[in-house]
Amino acid sequence: MMDAGSEARPAPGAAPRETIFAPASGAGVAGIAVIRVSGPATETVLSRLAGEPLPPLRRAVLRDLRDEAGELIDQAIVLRFAAGASYTGEAMGELQCHGGRAVVAAVLEALGRQPGCRLAEPGEFTRRAFEAGRIDLAGIEALGDLLAAETELQRRQAARGLGGALHRQAEAWREDLIRAAALVEVTIDWADEEVPEDVGPEVARLLAGVRAGIARELALSAGAERLREGFEVAILGAPNVGKSSLFNVLAGREAAITAASPGTTRDVLELRYDLAGLPVVFLDTAGLREAVDEVEAIGVARAQERARGAAMRLFLRSGDAAPAAAEECLRQPGDLRVWTKGDLGAGPGDLVISALRGEGVAELLERIGAELSARVSGEGLVGHLRQRRALEDAAGALARAENALQGDEAETVAEDLRATFRALERLVGRIGAEDVLDTVFASFCLGK
Repeated sequence: MMDAGSEARPAPGAAPRETIFAPASGAGVAGIAVIRVSGPATETVLSRLAGEPLPPLRRAVLRDLRDEAGELIDQAIVLRFAAGASYTGEAMGELQCHGGRAVVAAVLEALGRQPGCRLAEPGEFTRRAFEAGRIDLAGIEALGDLLAAETELQRRQAARGLGGALHRQAEAWREDLIRAAALVEVTIDWADEEVPEDVGPEVARLLAGVRAGIARELALSAGAERLREGFEVAILGAPNVGKSSLFNVLAGREAAITAASPGTTRDVLELRYDLAGLPVVFLDTAGLREAVDEVEAIGVARAQERARGAAMRLFLRSGDAAPAAAEECLRQPGDLRVWTKGDLGAGPGDLVISALRGEGVAELLERIGAELSARVSGEGLVGHLRQRRALEDAAGALARAENALQGDEAETVAEDLRATFRALERLVGRIGAEDVLDTVFASFCLGK
């Protein structure tokens, strides 16, 4: 990470960067809207809108914003940040104006008319921060997760990443590996001389420690990825068993059509749900039966496809509906059998509910939450597929290094350690292909 006093400079011979601007707050009417400006012409642009002299660095000052004709646009708080001490590493400014749509549009139009100033691409502010060394790729992914977090557990996981937890862990592993590599290089460079002591045991200890740490993170990564992406819970069963009724109770409204005639639900309906901090998407699916027409057949096929990929399945049964034959091929460990229409009498299952009376639904949610919580136990730092693959590459190279160490093959150990270093660099994003970077930054809004 670059220190606060350093400054990002273009490469020799490179064209000067354009100054970019974008709203950093959400769309719609609000009390305050935040508009960011970053690039070499920032101070000139701010002077033209807010007048001279500009406010001191990092001091919020109320100013009139005027267009090139001198007409008042709005009153706004103006902030300035020096190059090397801003989010992007460039000279940067912030306008906190009133949040009406017309006000924001007028400020953006005035900025767009400034020479060398243009609207930012999605994620361009953060990309410039990355290129200036202000944040690594793992931190950027954590920032994206934080912006997308819908539940408290997702927020906590993203906050750990944004706080640099993965970067610090990778640096700790790297320090141990540097020590190990230095000891190995000693045996190579002075192979014909007597080394004062056998370095093998210390190298083995360092490698084993890093390997154990990586193995722990890999073990936690599946749960961390699932928590970041959310859990799908499919509600399955024969027609008229009460799937849509349960779905509506969970939604707190008539989100799905319920009717006595079978085949009412044709497509998969989704309900996003915060289950004690777990991000859950409940799926209301078509009844599992032999379809009577082409449209229903498509619905049943979609239901089975989504059910197979879901994190959990609820198989609903009732006294007036025979169990669906497809249940057996869809069942997986951790699924629940739920007897519905408990107001008409109880039956076999893991628990009994009545959507009509709301009975047993709270217990059902507790059982679902307990099952899914068990899959995200621990506080893993690796929540992205890209990160996990980099860590798997590091683990593989480290395993080869340990095997080579046992065979007293110093040159091979050194090469495998270099491969481990490269994998750890990819983990935090010190190096990366352009297409990977484009994908990461494209997911951000304009003002990030």
